[in-house]
Amino acid sequence: MSKIKEKILVFRFSAMGDVAMTVPVIREFIEQNKDVELLIVTRHFFAPFFQSIPNITFIGVDIENYNGILGLKKLADELKVYEPTMVADLHNVLRTKILKLFLSKHVKKIATLDKNRKEKKLLTRRKNKKLYPLRPVSEYYADVFRRLGFDLKLSHKLSSNPIKKKNSIGVAPFANYKEKMLPLDKMKDICIHLAKDDFQIYLFGGGKEETEILDSWQKMHPNIHSLSGQITLKEQMNLISQLPLMITMDSANMHISSLVGTKVISIWGATHPFAGFLGYGQQLNDVIQINDLSCRPCSIFGNKPCYRNDWACTRNLECSYILNKIKSQTIL
Repeated sequence: MSKIKEKILVFRFSAMGDVAMTVPVIREFIEQNKDVELLIVTRHFFAPFFQSIPNITFIGVDIENYNGILGLKKLADELKVYEPTMVADLHNVLRTKILKLFLSKHVKKIATLDKNRKEKKLLTRRKNKKLYPLRPVSEYYADVFRRLGFDLKLSHKLSSNPIKKKNSIGVAPFANYKEKMLPLDKMKDICIHLAKDDFQIYLFGGGKEETEILDSWQKMHPNIHSLSGQITLKEQMNLISQLPLMITMDSANMHISSLVGTKVISIWGATHPFAGFLGYGQQLNDVIQINDLSCRPCSIFGNKPCYRNDWACTRNLECSYILNKIKSQTIL
């Protein structure tokens, strides 16, 4: 084992999908820089994302327990115990800016994520959109480590995935915002159709409302299995890693699938893969979207209500087209 030369604090709080997107970058960084230890500072719940990566020290934090300036100073003091030599801020929010201020005299170098707001604004404005592919967000994460002085070349390839469950498809029909979701009645019909064609369908969701919906779908056919509310994140990752294909929205499950090496057919509504958030190693050919809507994308994250009030970007997607796309996959 190489002697550790640097210990880098890595900050990334935020939502599940955002944290999952960092994992392939971190994995490839460690593969190419074996004499570095990464101190991953994020929420406790995300520990399974990093468990298989060497040279990682996971620091789970209940960030709500560190409110205000004094709370963040307390957290910074706790992090100093790990004796970091550098800081990689993969979040770039007020909280991490304050943490960096408290840590600045105790580390030799700090680098921060560039959120590329200007180009994103041009991509999402209503008039005269600049509709072209932006750099993948993973490259912006990699830039943070590059600015710290390290070499990092991303492969943009899925990790190996020894498929075990043939004729099985995972389906994650939910997203944080309605504007990113295929109407649930359409997604339910797709699941029933696939189940009748002898595919085993595994449904992923979370929370009481989503669990109730998916449990009702499960009753429609014996080949449909709802896992919502029944498995841990670690168990979810393990099952997804065994599936030949996942069907997701632009959501956390797309990124979880990517980090365990599972191919995804992703369905996009108000958002657009050109913004750089396509799952790591996934292919644009596997994206389902309506290309000739001048309003798309209307936002980067899907958090703005449809100003047309017709949700054409998802409602106009035909189930037959999605089914044909799924059934054309040679891996099934």
